[in-house]
Amino acid sequence: MATYCFSAAKHLIERYYHQLTEGCGNESCSNSWCASSVGFNRMDNNAAAVKALELYKVNAKLCDPHPSKKGTASAYLESSAHSNSACSNRKMNHKDVHSVRDNFKDVNYLTEEKVYEILDICGEKEDYSPLIRVIGRVFSSAEGLVQSFRRSKPHTKEELKSLQGKDEDKDEDEKEAAACSATAMEEDSPASSSSSRLGEGSSGENDVQKLAPDEVSVDIEAVRRVYERLLSNEKIEAAFLNALVYLSPNVECDLTYHNVYSRDQNYLNLFVIVMENSNLHSPEYLEIALPQFCKAMSKLPLAAQAKLARLWSHYSAEQIRRMVETFQQLITYKVISNEFNSRNLVNDDDAVVASTKCLKIVYYANVLGGDLDMEHNEEEDEEPIPESSELTLQELLGEERRNKKGPRVDPLETELGIRTNDCRRPLIPFEEFVNEPLNEVLEMDKDYTFFKVETENKFSFMTCPFILNAVTKNLGLYYDNRIRMYSERRITVLYSLVQGQQLNPYLRLKVRRDHIIDDALVRLEMIAMENPADLKKQLYVEFEGEQGVDEGGVSKEFFQLVVEEIFNPDIGMFTYDERTKLFWFNASSFENEGQYTLIGIVLGLAIYNNCILDVHFPMVVYRKLMGKKGTFRDLADANPVLYQSLTELLDYEGSVEDDMMITFQISQTDLFGNPLMYDLRENGDKIPVTNENRKEFVAQYAEYMLNKSVEKQFKAFRRGFHMVTNESPLKYLFRPEEIELLICGSRNLDFLALEETTEYDGGYNRDSRIIKEFWETLHSFGEEQKRLFLQFTTGTDRAPVGGLGKLKMIIAKNGPDTDRLPTSHTCFNVLLLPEYSSKEKLRERLLKAITYAKGFGML
Repeated sequence: MATYCFSAAKHLIERYYHQLTEGCGNESCSNSWCASSVGFNRMDNNAAAVKALELYKVNAKLCDPHPSKKGTASAYLESSAHSNSACSNRKMNHKDVHSVRDNFKDVNYLTEEKVYEILDICGEKEDYSPLIRVIGRVFSSAEGLVQSFRRSKPHTKEELKSLQGKDEDKDEDEKEAAACSATAMEEDSPASSSSSRLGEGSSGENDVQKLAPDEVSVDIEAVRRVYERLLSNEKIEAAFLNALVYLSPNVECDLTYHNVYSRDQNYLNLFVIVMENSNLHSPEYLEIALPQFCKAMSKLPLAAQAKLARLWSHYSAEQIRRMVETFQQLITYKVISNEFNSRNLVNDDDAVVASTKCLKIVYYANVLGGDLDMEHNEEEDEEPIPESSELTLQELLGEERRNKKGPRVDPLETELGIRTNDCRRPLIPFEEFVNEPLNEVLEMDKDYTFFKVETENKFSFMTCPFILNAVTKNLGLYYDNRIRMYSERRITVLYSLVQGQQLNPYLRLKVRRDHIIDDALVRLEMIAMENPADLKKQLYVEFEGEQGVDEGGVSKEFFQLVVEEIFNPDIGMFTYDERTKLFWFNASSFENEGQYTLIGIVLGLAIYNNCILDVHFPMVVYRKLMGKKGTFRDLADANPVLYQSLTELLDYEGSVEDDMMITFQISQTDLFGNPLMYDLRENGDKIPVTNENRKEFVAQYAEYMLNKSVEKQFKAFRRGFHMVTNESPLKYLFRPEEIELLICGSRNLDFLALEETTEYDGGYNRDSRIIKEFWETLHSFGEEQKRLFLQFTTGTDRAPVGGLGKLKMIIAKNGPDTDRLPTSHTCFNVLLLPEYSSKEKLRERLLKAITYAKGFGML
């Protein structure tokens, strides 16, 4: 009885709410608390919810829905105020229509067979209103939809009828009113409020067998067949649209306040059924229905989201793509139809946020359904990264590090036991999850703040990095690095005040140009041992004997010179493959592990200080940095010749043992060309490779080449890298291929894009003669000359993340015609260009400047 009273109260409150937000549909309504009345002041949803509760308490006047109410009339054939006059125009009389409707007024859930039965009867009578009413009743009721299209039911038909009869007794008054009204969905939509009873009675989880983690009790194929038959009829399609409008707020309420999923996991069925509607991305759904449904879906508990992801991971690539396009279309529609800026943040748009959260479920389904490698994981560092010696002071000052245990992990990722990096090839490309219009309006400084503060009432798109492009994520990483630098600087100042000694707030490196490796690596080694936290300070480089002040440009050249020295094959730390143009760790290097640690530090510092390096590693290095071991597939770009040979071995149709005569012992050469033998298995020289064990041989060969042979070198290298990036959201935001882009920049040099974004100063503009001649000259340069120009102007010959269009270069006038060479401020990407008298002189002076440029001086 208490449950029934609660349901009735909820029913009334919802009616008050709809009356306040939508009105009764009567244009001459005199109820002051009805949105249809003249002079009614519109209120937002939150205010309406509060007012509805107040009206319920004082038993205020409640309007009956008017038959001409917009939004539901289109779902029915009756378009006039009185159903009798509408029915008189049909081929069958009113008595026949009433008879047909009476036959289905007790249908509160659907099966495929029942839908086809009603459809056939309606087809014979040429009146689809009974089917429309049934769809409106069932698809607007959470309880009805959850029970529909069940895949397996252990109960007998008699038991099911008995259970259905009990539910009908409880809601007899509601259903009688619904059967008599021409606006059935408005009358029947309160039936969805009874969904709060799911799990409390016997109609929930007891009529379905125990399900696997990736199973639901709904017959998905049956749902697809039903949609295929029904969606071709426009009037029936309108019924699905209107039903979803009424269903979604009640579902959101159930999930938010009644914890309904924990009582009955079959509640997930309604989301599965609705998402099978192939018309969800249609314009009719984008305004109200789909945003409301996304809000409801975003309220699903973590376990329910994980189950949906596991279920959808079995879908085809096309089905995943359809769901992605549905949510992406809503996000794009909301973005382009609103004016988002720093005062009106896209983060505050409920529809965009909710659809992004829904898209995350599909994203992880895409990962789970792809080609997974869950086994080959790099071991964690045996020794933890040492903490800063300033930690105690930080605690005293209330500045304890927020992420001492490293960057965050997505809760859904943890629930599923999967990482994005475990996926070698997803069902559909990751790029299809990026929404460019959203990236364009996202205020990244605000979004980063929400990401760090982690408040419940502010959403950060950095928690869904799959929707962000590399440029936007790089900006978020830039903010994180700069704030961390500022924090270290502030702590250093406070520390010096307490200790009474002067400490340097920067990571200052003073190096000699001709001894750059010795000076830099020795200094970094001391810092790494004494106080690794200093590595997170802003880098400040000074070349001995040169006057350049490091505002970024000096650091760029420092990294460039260090990389050139480190990767010099004569040093022997890395080997170089002429065919692939890639470097790899030298397994027989004489250098100690500390040297590789320092190289890892340099790589981390480059990311931390937003500098691009001319480093050429195969992709497997970045996968290993992100925690995944190299496998046979990684040999494709790391060692394509070996990969081709092993592939031929796997595909060989003859007898491998007799024809190839190879064993589980392999041969490698050391630094001096001497052969080294290695057994892939114990006594490998005595174990022949056969057709049966060749897969094991290939896997062991790849394991040795990519992991075991360079284990010491790579572990030291990774440890140095993590000394700088261990507290960064790097792993959380970026995939391995994006890490490569972050470190190395883009190899595609689009100088037309650079011309479009370049700014001018000192009297020059886009139409100046010298500027036109300059761009004509630059476009005529060869690839190598263009790289030299970039090196001269920006300090690096690579394009930043996003391409040259993201590089803000300035060309400033540096006096009249002269014999002086052009100069540059690499810190600020400024080219100082005299106004040469001819195009030939411009070309000659510019080529000489970029060819012989080296070192820094004060201008």
